Formats: sequence, structure tokens, C-alpha cells
Amino acid sequence: MSKPKTTRREFLTRVGQGAAMAATGGLIWAYLLQQQVQAKPNALRPPGASDEQDFNAKCIKCGLCVRACPYDTLSLATAGETVPIGTPYFTAREIPCYMCPEIPCKNACPTGALNPALEDIDEARMGLAVIDIENCLSWQGLRCEICHRECPLTDQAITVEHNPRKLSKHAMFVPIVNSDHCTGCGVCERACPTDEAAIRVVPAALVQGRIGSHYRLGWTVDTPVTQDFKPGSTTLEDRSGPGAPAMGLDYLNEGGL
Repeated sequence: MSKPKTTRREFLTRVGQGAAMAATGGLIWAYLLQQQVQAKPNALRPPGASDEQDFNAKCIKCGLCVRACPYDTLSLATAGETVPIGTPYFTAREIPCYMCPEIPCKNACPTGALNPALEDIDEARMGLAVIDIENCLSWQGLRCEICHRECPLTDQAITVEHNPRKLSKHAMFVPIVNSDHCTGCGVCERACPTDEAAIRVVPAALVQGRIGSHYRLGWTVDTPVTQDFKPGSTTLEDRSGPGAPAMGLDYLNEGGL
């Protein structure tokens, strides 16, 4: 039995369908490429992730770290999000990183995008907690300190300082984030009781400045130069006129004129 011949109309219809599918695929691909270009480096990555550029270069979007997480903290970015598609990230307000000592997500990574040398979860730096003091209950004079109590590194990553009030005998107990110890796990953000979290974890590069190597903080360096310095040992001529007393270089700290 011979096959029926394809009519001209059917041929043109199939050609049109193929062209429409190709055009649709091209539009989708162009959208995905545009999304990648516009993706913002504000995603919180799993423990052991390096800087965003290096991480994206090494991550093969396999999802093994997501599957290994016992708390369902990690998700793979999908189309329409401001995170490169297919890469793992987490939203601290929803499910933070609960700091597994075994670091199963890092162990599952096959490419080294999550640093295999990371052995201590307390050494992870997923982000940095930042406090909005205008909306933090403690900074407004209420006793809260939930972020301090919930922090896995209590009295290290978050400490509490006692500040006197101007018009009251009662002190304010305010949380302070210490960047040297904050892992960026997001437990504090998840626990914050305000409608919108008054403490949030963001990539450290977005909020931390850099002093610069040309500034010398002498009081932080124990060297013969700082230890042997004596106020007045080097002088500056007073610009008010000849014969005026000279000033020591450290006059700001010594009460000089």
C-alpha cells in the first residue's frame, strides 16, 4: 500500500510550524541570555563558595549540593529570577543554612565550586549579617536580642553592647555583628520577629568597604616604630608665626594645640 502524497498545503503548514517553533525557541534563548547578563551578584551561595565569578565558572549546575542538603535550604535558580539559572542559592528568611558540621553540600560538589578544603563550617563565609538600626527592636529600646540568642556562634558573630539612654536610667542592649566571625548562615534573619527582617544577610562585597593599604593604623601594629614613638619627638612648625612653640605629630591624642 503506497503512502499518501503530501499536498502543497500540508507542506507549507509544516514549514510554517517549524519556523514558528524556531522563532519561539530563539526568543526564549535570547531571554535566557539577557537574564544571565542582568543577573545580580546578591545570591547567598552554599558553604565553601568563592567569589561569584569563580563560582559561576566552576559550577556545572548539577544540583547535587541541593539534593545533599538535609534541610532543603538550597534551591536551583529558575528562569525569571535574578540569579544565574541552574545555580544553587538559598533565601535566609525562608530556610537558612543550619551549619551542618559534615558540610554535605560541599562534599557532594564534583567540581570544587564549593571549596573542598573547607573543613570547619564555622569558617564558611556565605554572606554578612547587616542590622537595620532604624527598625531593629533592640536599637529602638525594646528587649529583643533574638538574633543574638539564635546565632550559632553566640557572643562571637553577634554580641550585645550595653548603651545608656539619654533620658532614662535603663540601658539599651543592642546587637552588634562582628564580620570576623559571621558565617552568613542567615539563622538570625530567619529568627528576627519584625514583619520585614531588621537583620539581613547579604554578600559581604555589597556592604563592606576597604580602607586601602596606603593608610597605616599604627595602633594595630606592634612594631618598634609605634612603640618607640614619643610625643614631640618630631615637630611641626606652628604656622601662626616664628618663635611659637612646636607641636608634636601626635598632638591630637595628647591634647596639643
